[in-house]
Amino acid sequence: AGACFSAHLANVSYAEARGACDRRRGGLAWGSGEPELSLLLGLLAEAAVPAPAVFWVGLKRNASSCTHEEQPLRGFSWEGVGGGTAPREVPAVLGRWVQEPLQSCLTARCAGLHLVADAGDGPSWGWKE
Repeated sequence: AGACFSAHLANVSYAEARGACDRRRGGLAWGSGEPELSLLLGLLAEAAVPAPAVFWVGLKRNASSCTHEEQPLRGFSWEGVGGGTAPREVPAVLGRWVQEPLQSCLTARCAGLHLVADAGDGPSWGWKE
């Protein structure tokens, strides 16, 4: 779809990672479904990243948004998608959390892609706040 991904292995904060992407005229990765997620996991596997590891993606919950346990992304949304609005329909396959996010409606939070271990057929993964 004209998008490309790159992995940067620096140990930085969410804001620093987003700033580094901005300087390269890009943005933190996001995925609307399984194809994009597979690309990201493949890229990280090629980078031979040791697990466990957490990678910043553009997954953020604003301070005015609440945690929603019944939603796959728990109230988080993709930053910078379509002028700042992410697709409303989120496939259930993206609802894998290594650790459930804190219940909150008052604090902005970010979530990363957590690689747990290699399960033989690829890394095991989940979101982690």
